Amino acid sequence: MRVRSALTALALVVGASVGVAAAPASAAAGPAAPAKATSPAAPLVTKISHSQATSMFRSSGITWSSSGGCSDRNNSTCTSFDQLNLPSAQGAQTLKSASGCALNITGGTETGHAGGTYSHWNGYKLDYSLGTCINNYVTGNFAYIGQRGDGAAMYQSGSGNIYAREGNHWDVTYYNCGGC
Repeated sequence: MRVRSALTALALVVGASVGVAAAPASAAAGPAAPAKATSPAAPLVTKISHSQATSMFRSSGITWSSSGGCSDRNNSTCTSFDQLNLPSAQGAQTLKSASGCALNITGGTETGHAGGTYSHWNGYKLDYSLGTCINNYVTGNFAYIGQRGDGAAMYQSGSGNIYAREGNHWDVTYYNCGGC
């Protein structure tokens, strides 16, 4: 029953972050339904186009670059924002506004990143260039939560987003817009 309670609490938090109405407390406390053998699904989020994202970023003073100088989602040398989650784009804007730092996005939804539910391809992650200002902001304002399996130091913002310092960039997982 404790597992179900924890899952119910998580569902309520995730549902609230995407504007989904949660079931009444009495429904959550009822008998458990038989579990189906399905893979975990990410919450439904609004997807945006590359041009919508670049417009949002441009309006906030956020830059982006790619090693291939392109934006094709199916080319790993490009930086694409096609199918980016709206909260991820808003999270970048929140980070820029809160930190006051220069932000340059080097990775978006293009192929070539690790897979998984909360992946670049699925619109949950953005990569940022390292820089003294942003490095100090993340490490000084977010809680260090340990190392990822690949050795990247991880920091968690107050809103729950995860910042992992990889070799030459920040790999950020946006579960929400970071307080937008």
